[in-house]
Amino acid sequence: MPRVSDEHLERRRQQILDAARICFVRKGFHQTSMQDVFTESGLSAGAVYRYFKSKDELVIALASTAAGDIRAQMAAVIHSDPLPTPAELVGRMADWIIAQSGPEGRIRLAPQAWSLALVNEDAAIPVRQAMSGVREMWREYAERMRTAGWLPPDADLDAVASALFGLLPGFVLQHLLLGDPVRDRYLRGVETLFPYGAPATRPQSEPAAVTDPA
Repeated sequence: MPRVSDEHLERRRQQILDAARICFVRKGFHQTSMQDVFTESGLSAGAVYRYFKSKDELVIALASTAAGDIRAQMAAVIHSDPLPTPAELVGRMADWIIAQSGPEGRIRLAPQAWSLALVNEDAAIPVRQAMSGVREMWREYAERMRTAGWLPPDADLDAVASALFGLLPGFVLQHLLLGDPVRDRYLRGVETLFPYGAPATRPQSEPAAVTDPA
């Protein structure tokens, strides 16, 4: 019998994860059954269970993948030159979040994973790891902010990272649950609270330049 290639196994695993993501987004984690995942994936129960033994394992895998993508996106922005202002950083991340928040977007799974982590220790482990990783990215950014002179030399970088950490989950929850805030309004708020870099040099009486969409 020919050996199944690693590439084939990975494709099959991703096929199952894609199906689970669609089911969870449509019906929610608790209302989705493994049979729903079998049907959406077009695979048999045995084929799915070969990779994932439960819904919890599926959520954990999806949450871990999404967290890795978020860290990669943040790293690209944080390490860019010149150093982006907090509003610029959040703006670029907000664009990515919005793009991933459609009817079957994976960002819609984030609040479900957070909720599951509160009651399921197996799910909590990767979610905590993911959030710790994102907070560490904010600490790297705070360190660059201090180097740029945007923070005092004795700034507590861990404290700054903890405060900045809430910006993205705050946007996610408002975007998904309230349908707002409008992206640009949210960024104006961030810029008002964190007036670092070039945007802060604009006089308050002078309105920001607006590009004519025409």
